Amino acid sequence: MTESAAADARRPLADRLRPRRLEEFVGQAHLLAAGKPLRAAIERGQPHSMVLWGPPGTGKTTLAELMAGACQAEFIRLSAVMAGVREVRAAVERAQGFWRDRQRRTLLFVDEVHRFNKGQQDAFLPYVEDGTLTFVGATTENPGFALNNALLSRVRVYVLNGLDSGAIGQVVDRALADSERGLGGRWALPDAARERLARAADGDARRALTWLELAAELAGAQNLTLEAALTEVMSDGAGRRFDRGGDLFYDQISALHKAVRGSSPDAALYWLARLLDGGCDPLYIARRVARMASEDIGNADPRALQLALNAWEAQERMGSPEGELAIAQAVVYLAVAAKSNAVYTAFAVARRDVGRCGTLEVPPHLRNAPTALARELGHGDGYRYAHDEPDAYAAGECYFPEALKDARYYRPTVNGLEGRIGEKLERLRDLDRRSGRRRYR
Repeated sequence: MTESAAADARRPLADRLRPRRLEEFVGQAHLLAAGKPLRAAIERGQPHSMVLWGPPGTGKTTLAELMAGACQAEFIRLSAVMAGVREVRAAVERAQGFWRDRQRRTLLFVDEVHRFNKGQQDAFLPYVEDGTLTFVGATTENPGFALNNALLSRVRVYVLNGLDSGAIGQVVDRALADSERGLGGRWALPDAARERLARAADGDARRALTWLELAAELAGAQNLTLEAALTEVMSDGAGRRFDRGGDLFYDQISALHKAVRGSSPDAALYWLARLLDGGCDPLYIARRVARMASEDIGNADPRALQLALNAWEAQERMGSPEGELAIAQAVVYLAVAAKSNAVYTAFAVARRDVGRCGTLEVPPHLRNAPTALARELGHGDGYRYAHDEPDAYAAGECYFPEALKDARYYRPTVNGLEGRIGEKLERLRDLDRRSGRRRYR
């Protein structure tokens, strides 16, 4: 075996099996089907600067390499995990040399580009603008949060999706059959095992090929079938995608919240299970569930908040998995409870008025009068003690600063208990109108 062949054999299966032509690329038909703008740009040999955003194992690096090859451009790869401004400048100098000496363009691929800080991202800008290089960044994080606006304004963002099980099955079949770069037809995998592998890979072709390669090595060493070895290899590594604080994490929290708000207990339980399966801290979920109880149920069913707090306490006291059942109970109750965001909306408007109106004075009749001086200044004069009034209500009294005397924030819905609250408030407003004693009028 030549030194080159030996080095190639040491490369991971996922790397050896990278597509060499665009026709071999699997998945992302929404970007690469015939007639799509990205495919057309590649086929014309006119790539543009872009950011490829998607989960691991969906082909971001491979697509960049294929673009460089199709456009006969030099390919320079950097990892933002290890590179800095110095490496960026060195890459720019190489790109300038390629153009000066060979009249060849350069495609600079930056993996994990979201790890670059603002200064490092800005270092690309002049060379993207003057055409020294075509910039292709890859990221698993939302570019709108992870990249600065100056860079985003100079690139186009393409979203890559996780591969479905059919696409991953194609990759697995190629690995099993390819005698040059794959496993060379030495192993057979039943359809059912192939399907389990494709599903467990959870959209990540690299993960599927890594498991397949490890299984082949284990099967050869212990004289097992590939299916048996694959079962062993996958036993501890078949978790769903979850990034513990990244974009996918917040998407799943958002889905849970929206399912509760939309009165879908089954969907709410599914997203709760997804979060827990991915390793989300149950106490974080409990805190968010308590927020849902106030934001989306409110006074339509005040028991929702108490149940959410009880679930939070149960998780703190018992831990997992016992506490998780209490959270699930709360999630289901919130999903089926009467809904109202009236308090949430009212509080937001009240806070807006606080910021808009500045420090309005407390009306004298509402001020405290603990001292002789305060009483001399008229603090508390004219205050009507509600319990001394008919029905314990001081009809016509105003408790606002004068500038906001007609403000109204809380508008109860007709849902659940809030319907009765609304009826009571309307009766009290009618007493105000008939009293003729509204202060500040």
